[in-house]
Amino acid sequence: MSPHSFSSALLTWYQDHARDLPWRHTHDPYAIWLSEIIMQQTRIAQGQAYWERFMAQYPTVEQLAAASEDEVLRLWQGLGYYSRARHLHQAAQQIVALGRFPDTVEVIRKLKGVGDYTAAAIGAFAFGLPTAAVDGNFYRVLSRVFGIDTPINSSEGKKEFQALANEMTGERAAEFNSAMMDFGAIQCTPKSPSCIVCPFCEECEALRQGRIDQLPVKLKTVKVKTLRMTYVYLRHRGEVAIRRRGEGDIWQGLWEPVLLDETPALTNLRNAVMRDARLVAKEVKHVLTHRIILADFYLYEPAARPSLPADYIWIKEQDIDQYAIPRLVEILLERLNDAES
Repeated sequence: MSPHSFSSALLTWYQDHARDLPWRHTHDPYAIWLSEIIMQQTRIAQGQAYWERFMAQYPTVEQLAAASEDEVLRLWQGLGYYSRARHLHQAAQQIVALGRFPDTVEVIRKLKGVGDYTAAAIGAFAFGLPTAAVDGNFYRVLSRVFGIDTPINSSEGKKEFQALANEMTGERAAEFNSAMMDFGAIQCTPKSPSCIVCPFCEECEALRQGRIDQLPVKLKTVKVKTLRMTYVYLRHRGEVAIRRRGEGDIWQGLWEPVLLDETPALTNLRNAVMRDARLVAKEVKHVLTHRIILADFYLYEPAARPSLPADYIWIKEQDIDQYAIPRLVEILLERLNDAES
């Protein structure tokens, strides 16, 4: 099957199956960029609500740039991968400093948190540039239809798939990119694809060879590690102790209750918690990209306020919703509310 005939057949399929997404009804680069950042590693059903929330709260890039990082993180809470929110905020400030939204892939690529895929997508959707935004859908569909077994996370594979996608894109770049995304999400899905009613069932190499579940090929890289954490909800006279995670951390800028690590200053508290605190939840499992966290969660209400490391602050318990927290901490607080209700 030639790249041209594939492209034509895909666009025909798209006419009948295109998803109605709000950011497809605009050429505003800000709205499109925001959707691309939010949709990274996020399901459409969840991400659309966040996109609408951000567009309502910050309808222009200038308003987003003027917000505080805390405000942006708070609005982002629940989406995970919080570096995306920090980079979003920093990129908004870059755009404002430039005086306009950049309109070339090269300059868009320089925005914080924007990689090759996102730059290509913004270029195609906002400015009509003839760029192929190669993502997981591209890799999956092209590897199956054309029988390509070059690993998609290898340098060779990235070049091969990008070259093939570029050959197909043509002048209808925005439509072609959208069609590939929808075809991968609706038809050629990672598991249990709808091969019987696929427009490429007669040409698909993976189907012909019985290799649907083997393509695309991906080299194994990072092993998933298990991390154990112990949190303490330290409550004293209507106040609770929290701290902000530091730089270089997966939850940088987010707040958490007392973490009982090996810090010497926490030795006395650790002993008291193990002796007197109430266990609210044990080994709550939280899965991240390269690690699995098992968290224990205690409630401790001492008669006197205990000594804590200098990075902890005391806040009114009723104000905790004003602080952006990781999803894991949100889950633990939900467990606490259930236990106390």
